[in-house]
Amino acid sequence: MSEPRFTAAALRGAVDLSALKRPAPRPGAAGAAAAPGATGSSGGPSGDAGALVVTATDATFQDVAAASMRWPVVVVLWSGRAPESASFVGVLGEVARSNAGRFQVASIDVDSNPGLLRAFQIQSVPSVLGLVQGQPVPLFVGVLPPSEIQPWIDELLKLAAQYGVTGRVTVEDAPPASQEEPEELPAYHQTAYDAIERGDLAGAVTAYEQALAEHPADPDAALGLAQVRLLQRTEGADLAAARAAAAADPLDVPAQILVADLDVLGGHVQDAFARLVDTVRATSGEQRNQARQHLLGLFEVVGTADPRVAAARRALMSALF
Repeated sequence: MSEPRFTAAALRGAVDLSALKRPAPRPGAAGAAAAPGATGSSGGPSGDAGALVVTATDATFQDVAAASMRWPVVVVLWSGRAPESASFVGVLGEVARSNAGRFQVASIDVDSNPGLLRAFQIQSVPSVLGLVQGQPVPLFVGVLPPSEIQPWIDELLKLAAQYGVTGRVTVEDAPPASQEEPEELPAYHQTAYDAIERGDLAGAVTAYEQALAEHPADPDAALGLAQVRLLQRTEGADLAAARAAAAADPLDVPAQILVADLDVLGGHVQDAFARLVDTVRATSGEQRNQARQHLLGLFEVVGTADPRVAAARRALMSALF
């Protein structure tokens, strides 16, 4: 299993949920049947919005998104046609309990909720993703034992803490909260996250640069700086116009770079890498070097330990030689 690692940029556009608007008020009796492992009886999605495991539907997903402003939510999409995926909801519920309610599990039956099935574009069940401040973060696909689930949860909780999402779902017999206090961030890192929260990308860049000036080998600062610069480069960009320009001229390196940046921002990392590798292969001289250097920069954005980076490095070497 690859080492999970999430960062602030992971919250940007990984899945398009724009079509899932809150519907008109619905009768209290409406709603799908609860998934295996779901709890609660009235109120929010399949019961109390503060329950450890809730059932989400096309009609109630915005309630789950709202809850993710208070605590992280782990969404599991399953199908009754795959019993092992349905029972996996209960496994995640137990992991949530063992984590003292530091996250909530939202269960979605894809057979009954075509809107969510389309939005998340899943290829197999169970598919699991995180939700922080209403923004999705891809986690993993397939049934995993609790020992392999926990590293993904740990990284999601770290990401949520960066955004101040540290609430807890009330759990009976949960370990005391003092045992699970989040780590305090280094001063410059906290300054950077605060700046990002305000939309002050230049301030975040400055904070990360100051962190690197004091500790040049700080990998988190280097990663954060690369990601904030990505946000700066793509701010205000029109994705449709960018794709049209890149398609019109495959040798236009700046056009290919912009689409690659937008793809990374949207979670389409492999597409971005493949685009720039193809650009390196098709160009020469300074244009080739520009595409190569930008690809190396995107490796820093994603994180050099990511297996997709290793694969893209091999493809880049093949394109160069």
